[in-house]
Amino acid sequence: MPIRIVIAEDSMLVREGVRRVLDLQPDLRVVATCADLPQLMAAVDEHDPDVVVTDIRMPPLSSDEGIRAATELRASRPGVGVVVLSQYAEPAYATPLLAGGSSGRAYLLKERVSDPHQLIEAVRTVARGGSVIDPAVVEALVADSAHTRSSPLGRLTTREREVLGQIAQGKSNAAVGSALFLTERAVEKHINTLFAKLGLGTEPDVNRRVMAVLMYLADHGGASTR
Repeated sequence: MPIRIVIAEDSMLVREGVRRVLDLQPDLRVVATCADLPQLMAAVDEHDPDVVVTDIRMPPLSSDEGIRAATELRASRPGVGVVVLSQYAEPAYATPLLAGGSSGRAYLLKERVSDPHQLIEAVRTVARGGSVIDPAVVEALVADSAHTRSSPLGRLTTREREVLGQIAQGKSNAAVGSALFLTERAVEKHINTLFAKLGLGTEPDVNRRVMAVLMYLADHGGASTR
């Protein structure tokens, strides 16, 4: 039986290019192509594929839809392999992709896909439960791990870092809650916890926010967003 594949990519040219590369292989069969996250999840339900090949960013928000799909599939359909295609060797994407284990997961940079063999072998590998991680992504993960251990922000949880990132954009607690789908009370709790972890527990609230933002900006090279 051929390996059944669903492709999710909002660029028609990339989507069709990937489809043609995979469909040329006798042991691979593309059963659906999609342009956004809702279409992807619907196609998985309809076609029950062996592998999903997905971009990281696509509608509706063009943020991390491919990673979210991989995380959901890990829980709902653990037998489905996922190949993530990205323009970025970014730990912020690779870490959640691999958080539940690397089995059945691949992270490839799109620039490598100019060699069809790499994509084809990645699909076959994740279908068997193996993993493929682009060497540039591995290097980025190692560098990020070393940096995180030396940074005060390394003590924060992922959610606390997200809250701090929103604060660094000048948002109020209510606006942070709206952006992260949290109640204002939950935001306040996260803020108090991250202040304590950063050693800012005794400063006035305004000063603590300023100091926390300064730490965040220093850790991110002076930019409030990546």
